[in-house]
Amino acid sequence: MDLAGKNVVYLGGFGGIGQKCVQELLQRQIKSLAIFDLVENAAILAEWKNNNPNTDIFYQKVDITQKSDIETAYKETAQRVGHFDVVVNGSGLMNDRLIELTIQINLLGVINSTLTALEYMDKAKGGRGGLIVNISSVAGLQPTALMAIYSAAKSGVTTFTRAMANPIYYAHSGVGFITICPGFTDTGLLDDIDNKTTFTYETPMLAMFNKVKRQRPEDCASNLVRAIETAKNGAVLMLETGETQEVDMPDLWKPQFED
Repeated sequence: MDLAGKNVVYLGGFGGIGQKCVQELLQRQIKSLAIFDLVENAAILAEWKNNNPNTDIFYQKVDITQKSDIETAYKETAQRVGHFDVVVNGSGLMNDRLIELTIQINLLGVINSTLTALEYMDKAKGGRGGLIVNISSVAGLQPTALMAIYSAAKSGVTTFTRAMANPIYYAHSGVGFITICPGFTDTGLLDDIDNKTTFTYETPMLAMFNKVKRQRPEDCASNLVRAIETAKNGAVLMLETGETQEVDMPDLWKPQFED
């Protein structure tokens, strides 16, 4: 997808990876950028507007745990820009001590945002099609025992997004889906891990966690935006240590049909 002249919605655009992704997107001469987030970063928003006068950049306050907030933000954004070409669901929380909130933000929020965005993007409903990008994690590719709740939520994101990318849905709606699975990225999400793990007792996994190589958020963002431009519908992409690798997701089960 050529991003020039496109309308983009980014959920979590003020976050660690989100800020860097927004900066990358703005280099593509996009037409408009709606940032959905819980708290506004007025300083960086003003900087983006000042440096990109030809792009309509604006903020919508969204508590991703509230479906009504999501619906209102999309409605008001549609009234302002007309349609969406790209939606990036990038809001995230990693703290297994907050079980319900971890599921609400990382999984239910993504589902509700996706289904709401489809109401406006679906060609069968008068939309123009487009692309929805859901940010999962390497913890959404394989069980991550240190963060079992977070891993469960992100596995749900991966499976949900792959299901939404079904060719039958794509032919109907014209909306493609890709799953982005970043590896360890040097952002605040990884801070204070000792107080975020599933269990409070010491395990060798924590020591291993602290030794894992991290990528720069700038590198993750660059690869993510490149994926938006080039990835095919249904792709699951692992963004690890500055590299992008498409993950081959095998079919582990096939239904048996009656004769």
